[in-house]
Amino acid sequence: MRPDTSHWRDNASYDYFDTLPIEGLAWECLRRHEPYQRHYQALLTTRAEKAPFHPETQRLWGLRFPGQAGFVRLGARRSVVA
Repeated sequence: MRPDTSHWRDNASYDYFDTLPIEGLAWECLRRHEPYQRHYQALLTTRAEKAPFHPETQRLWGLRFPGQAGFVRLGARRSVVA
């Protein structure tokens, strides 16, 4: 389950990071996080890896924002949904 870290000093190993969208970068960081790895292993053990996470779990791993989306004015003439 752990990623191969034998080449962690090789800059070329991280070139793909430059093309990742923000969600991809977040995933790369999350999947390396040991508490998340333990949580995922528990899901595999109970065969629940395809079940959706509970809302509390989604917030725990940063998969959902803590508040509701709303309109924000940033000095523009129109509202922006944030």
